[in-house]
Amino acid sequence: MTSREPSNPPMAAPAFEDAVKRLTEIIERLERGDLPLEESIALFEEGVKLSAVSQSRLDAAEKKVEQLLHVDANGTPRTAPFTTTNADDDE
Repeated sequence: MTSREPSNPPMAAPAFEDAVKRLTEIIERLERGDLPLEESIALFEEGVKLSAVSQSRLDAAEKKVEQLLHVDANGTPRTAPFTTTNADDDE
């Protein structure tokens, strides 16, 4: 038999709100600039993963909203582009 480390099962992705909260914590810690390089890299890597998970969840929510915006006379959902009216989008 070979000596191998036990494989860890993949962790469930955090809820969107939890991911955003953790991303905020990571950003604050990295912005302080007082972390060792290795810890900064580990936090940055965690942040990239959380960002990807969050973006995926936002994309799925956007698709769902698009489907719910329009329903034809038969009750069949019809999609429409998702638009925002937030002036901050132009910055």
